[in-house]
Amino acid sequence: MAFTLFTTHRLIKSEDLNHHGTLYAGRSAEWFVESGFVAAASLLPPENIVCLKIHGMTFRQPANPGEIPVFQSRIVFAGRSSLVAHVRVRVREKELVSGFITFIHVDQQGNPQPHGIVLQADTDEEKQIAEAAKNLPR
Repeated sequence: MAFTLFTTHRLIKSEDLNHHGTLYAGRSAEWFVESGFVAAASLLPPENIVCLKIHGMTFRQPANPGEIPVFQSRIVFAGRSSLVAHVRVRVREKELVSGFITFIHVDQQGNPQPHGIVLQADTDEEKQIAEAAKNLPR
């Protein structure tokens, strides 16, 4: 299965700001996880997905009120019961945040279950990101 890119947009409003007047990291983290979840839910039923871990969500620059961050997410690694999403956030050409999120496919009791998904990285960039996801600490 090829990688599929999902794009979502957000408008930074006054209620999204921290005491410095820039985007609050907690709000950014919420949107970050939500973006990764959209990618995971494209492959599995949403009710069978739980978030296990956010890996290396690295903030590179602040975002300001009125800006529209673009969240791009895709599933880049599939383990036995896990899916790893890579999320990149930009405002215009400036990268704000990037990182990985591991989701687990679970049954109705919350136990990990195999999902049977096999991914194929086609481009050099996809192969590089998939390798980084594969080597994340579990």
